[in-house]
Amino acid sequence: MSTETDVLVLGGAGVDTIVYVPELPLPLADSYMIRPGIEARAGQTGDFVALGVSALGLRTHHLDMIGDDHAGDLVRALHRDRGIAFTEVLQPGGTKRAVNLVSPDGRRLSLYDDSRSREADRLPEETVRTLAAVSRHAHVSITYPCAFALPVLRAAGVTISTDLHNWDGADPYHEPFAHEADLVFVSATALADPERTMRRITERGRARVVVATAGAEGAYLLADDELTHVPAVTPPAPVVDSNGAGDAFASGFLLGWLAGEPPRRCGLYGAVAGAHACTVASTRTDPISRDELLARVAAAEE
Repeated sequence: MSTETDVLVLGGAGVDTIVYVPELPLPLADSYMIRPGIEARAGQTGDFVALGVSALGLRTHHLDMIGDDHAGDLVRALHRDRGIAFTEVLQPGGTKRAVNLVSPDGRRLSLYDDSRSREADRLPEETVRTLAAVSRHAHVSITYPCAFALPVLRAAGVTISTDLHNWDGADPYHEPFAHEADLVFVSATALADPERTMRRITERGRARVVVATAGAEGAYLLADDELTHVPAVTPPAPVVDSNGAGDAFASGFLLGWLAGEPPRRCGLYGAVAGAHACTVASTRTDPISRDELLARVAAAEE
């Protein structure tokens, strides 16, 4: 099968409104004066993965539903300006939105607007099938329409990755994604027993590798039935924002994984990319480049 795309990203396109707050949790008050100013910019989880793998030199195509609205225009412009192929399907409810509160130490609280989604929202099967036929790999966001695309991707024979984000290990919504993917990322934040959840994913699904990211504590990697710890990498500059760090980790990991690197080295790629993301303000979309990532990986291995 000839391919023209290394990574087909499904879902996760949208616009975030960034609000820098003096602390989190934010004490109740009538009002706050916000500096720097409140800003809306394109970039949710699928956008960040598409930007991340593209910056790392992987041929990238993004498919998602967005609205015929100003927020949708921001998403279109982001892909156009970065030279990333983008296939859009009309989302009648409008483009996905969120408000992210960011504290001075870089922590984030995301307020996701779930009202844009409709029961009938779907990515057309023929579109998914056509794009998958010329792709090496598909990274699937856990937005609602993407669940229906999983069987089409599986039938097309591409490998699949997904990010379950802050899954609690029990919510059934996440299970189709967890069980159909070959490579699963999940945040350890809401997991009572990360290792137990990771092993259950491999036992019940197709995953060959499961990664639980744990912020400053690094990540945990389950591969070949062995659980190992991937240490965090010291960021190259002050930490200003954790927004997008998990997407950056996934992007770096995918670079190694698609190149046939051992899982632990893929984890180092992810850790380097994630550390870089923490030094980039939420109002910017500035993923690490391939040359910079490989140089930092080499330095970390010395």
